[in-house]
Amino acid sequence: MNVKQILAIFTSLMLLVACGDKKKGQILTEVGSGEGEVSIVAWAGYIERGETDKGFDWVTSFEKETGCKVTVKTAATSDEMVALMNEGGFDLVTASGDASLRLIKGNKVQEINTDLIPSWNKVDDRLKKAPWHTVDGKHYGVPYQWGANVLMYNSNVFKEAPTSWKVVFKEMNLPDGKSNKNRVQGFDGPIYIADAALYLMYNDKSLGIKNPYELDDKQFAAALKVLKEQRKIVPKYWHDAFVQIEDFKNEGFVASSSWPFQVNLLQGAKAPIKSVIPVEGATGWADTTMLHINSEHPNCAYKWMEHSLDAKVQGDLAAWFGSVPANLDACKGNALLTDEGCKTNGLNNFDKIWFWRTPESNCGNGRTCVPYHRWVTEMISVISGR
Repeated sequence: MNVKQILAIFTSLMLLVACGDKKKGQILTEVGSGEGEVSIVAWAGYIERGETDKGFDWVTSFEKETGCKVTVKTAATSDEMVALMNEGGFDLVTASGDASLRLIKGNKVQEINTDLIPSWNKVDDRLKKAPWHTVDGKHYGVPYQWGANVLMYNSNVFKEAPTSWKVVFKEMNLPDGKSNKNRVQGFDGPIYIADAALYLMYNDKSLGIKNPYELDDKQFAAALKVLKEQRKIVPKYWHDAFVQIEDFKNEGFVASSSWPFQVNLLQGAKAPIKSVIPVEGATGWADTTMLHINSEHPNCAYKWMEHSLDAKVQGDLAAWFGSVPANLDACKGNALLTDEGCKTNGLNNFDKIWFWRTPESNCGNGRTCVPYHRWVTEMISVISGR
């Protein structure tokens, strides 16, 4: 083989590689045959195949209809989701707002062709152009579910619902006459700083906090002070939903921020658990199914995104997780959710929730705010007690 032949082969190989790279991340123009599998990074309880409860299964039917085998990697925090997507090897992620923009700006997810999602027109109008998945008019995902971070409490201790987040932030005696020390939890994640900021936004107007994700140095320091005081009474932070459930069953915890998912499962186990959104309001999550820039199974991924918006799937998931569907057709006629389920899960609270988002240094109107990397380092310091 002469030099010219070697060069010709080398050039051809390079062109093939270049063409392969170019195709990855390109927006699809049609959905073809499935590749046989799809891998999803998801929150606990988001992708169910009847293994936890036989009544909740929206995977088996999808696999039978499409031939796409679903594998799920459960992530406990948004930071873990970002790390997994950075590593690669996954097709989809159910990202919250404090992860989605990082994934978009980090070029880890690709633009979605909504014309290939027949049920896109069923998406709640409040979510279609939400800023946590829409950038420069381009959609980088399909809305999935949303809800609030509720205050979960033991109804044997609180005969009446607590009215303020103060019960988990400040040391005090609870209605049963005992201290809340070592009986309350906080969330193990940098975004939890926003919960402290929201508490201050209502209770200390002098700080001038207008948005719990847009904090200047003074406001940020005040939120950290609240969390450092909380650290004295919190023996354990939660991030795994199932571990928190066991904590409330067996470890004597009586109040904490939580998700409706844990509340539902504890109530199903006949535990004396209820939840409330206190007077200060709540942070929350509006999750988006996003497609990895280098997805190896984009056709199966598009099939899943369409399936995820099915009214039956949306309603069953909302009943299971205690969330609100992205497809409001799910709010009627679903046996598991019932016709009152969407309202019970907070359908009318949309404008009262401060949805998770990634804090940035440029927070508009000439203001400089504390960026997310400082939220990460400072929260680590808080939890470690430094």
